[in-house]
Amino acid sequence: MSDHRSRPRRRGERLNTAIFQATLDELAEVGYARLTMEGVADRAGVGKASLYRRWTGRMELVFDAVQSVSPDPADPPDTGSLRGDLLAWLRSVTRLLAGPAGEALRGLVGDALADADRTQHLRTSSHGIGRRAMTEISRRAVERGEIRPGSVTPVRLDVAQAMVRHHFLFRERVIPDEVVVQVVDEVVIPLLRSPAADIDDPASAGP
Repeated sequence: MSDHRSRPRRRGERLNTAIFQATLDELAEVGYARLTMEGVADRAGVGKASLYRRWTGRMELVFDAVQSVSPDPADPPDTGSLRGDLLAWLRSVTRLLAGPAGEALRGLVGDALADADRTQHLRTSSHGIGRRAMTEISRRAVERGEIRPGSVTPVRLDVAQAMVRHHFLFRERVIPDEVVVQVVDEVVIPLLRSPAADIDDPASAGP
């Protein structure tokens, strides 16, 4: 085990970056189940106390490490079309899931389910990322005249991320590109181009 005290002292973002990279390297090498705070600290060349001053435990550290390399949801790719934007965003997500971030997601789900408070934190944080990206993609599509503002609803904004995540967790670790194309062409675009039901109109509720 290396002695972190003999290394140059790092602070702030530089230290966080080193810790996040060490976390991702540990995920790639040993997987989430065998990842420990001690292992990350040693790989990053820091004291274990440095980690615990910033993160409560493994789950919070791994989540932030994955976020550090995730696509920026506030600035998803702008290809000039709704379909292009959706494909570019979801492809960036599937590429991320094919690496250490995917290993982290599977482990985080298992860890979080054992703790109600942490489950809520994980659900809220991860849910917000996809929602923000889809909100921006939809806003651009509305401005281009590809979809109507009224067709953008919270449920529809969540569909793409939910389908990709479900496929990853329950079917294949590496999501084929044809699945991404099908989600976009057969589900998300038709939804966003169809009128939303008016829940205040009894006639729209059906029999």
